[in-house]
Amino acid sequence: MSEVRLTVEPRTEFGKGAARRTRRAGKVPAVLYGHGADPKHLSLPAVEFARAIRENGHNAVLTLEVAGSNSELALTKTITTHPIKNYIEHVDLLLVQRGEKVTVNVPVVLSGDAGPGTLVTHEVTEISVEAEALHIPEQFEISIEGAEVGTQITASEIVLPRGVLLQADEDLLIVNVTEAPSEAEMAPELAEEEAAEGEAESTEAASEEG
Repeated sequence: MSEVRLTVEPRTEFGKGAARRTRRAGKVPAVLYGHGADPKHLSLPAVEFARAIRENGHNAVLTLEVAGSNSELALTKTITTHPIKNYIEHVDLLLVQRGEKVTVNVPVVLSGDAGPGTLVTHEVTEISVEAEALHIPEQFEISIEGAEVGTQITASEIVLPRGVLLQADEDLLIVNVTEAPSEAEMAPELAEEEAAEGEAESTEAASEEG
């Protein structure tokens, strides 16, 4: 995973009003903590930070450049977004050092198509691993090409790069391949859905007439 350089500014104002002013200025309020140091309150450039996360994932390692200070490495730990407008409200950053190992959650993606007549359930979409801060895998890929009914893939079967250690339970079920339900088996569920939709429409019509 590549490093991302961001020019950041120290924050001297706090509270909801100050946070709103920071966001209106095109920046994101953030706190950098770790290694026993006092937390540092920073403002991140909103557009550049969002691009870094979009292109490198939530485990992006940032090189923070603060005017008048030495640059510092930080791992994105928590991103708080607005529940409705979906903009980034606040970020928590963890101070890291080169060579240091950290525990992070890495996405698991599936590739290929399972065999005919199967239903693939992606039980877990990310797993916990320990990795060197500057060598965190972006994702783990699992092939389900031609997988047959009864296939189960656990965390222990994921091929990890050298130096990366699994922190999740080895028996954690990642993928489960079962037999796809037949049309006859799906019929009762579809009938229930149609009945529920019909009842909702009747209720709405009666409400409008009233």
